[in-house]
Amino acid sequence: MELKSVSKGKDSLKIEVTGESHTFLNLLREKAWQSGCDQASYSIQHPYMSNPVIKIKAKNPVKVLADSCQKIIDECRDFSTQFSRVAGK
Repeated sequence: MELKSVSKGKDSLKIEVTGESHTFLNLLREKAWQSGCDQASYSIQHPYMSNPVIKIKAKNPVKVLADSCQKIIDECRDFSTQFSRVAGK
């Protein structure tokens, strides 16, 4: 995964995400909504010829995106802990 800043304003942020698809971007968009943004969306212009771009609008879009990433990490850790318990590891 590679990130490239497309645009950054006081209350908006657009980042191109190379090497990811709908699966990750949809999760990130959902967590951005949970983190209190005004708008969270992503677009993929062409599935084979372009990279997805996530767009966040919020009072502090960088914090919203960072919080969103942390929520994903926390959920993965929780899943891993519970899975280890269930799998008898």
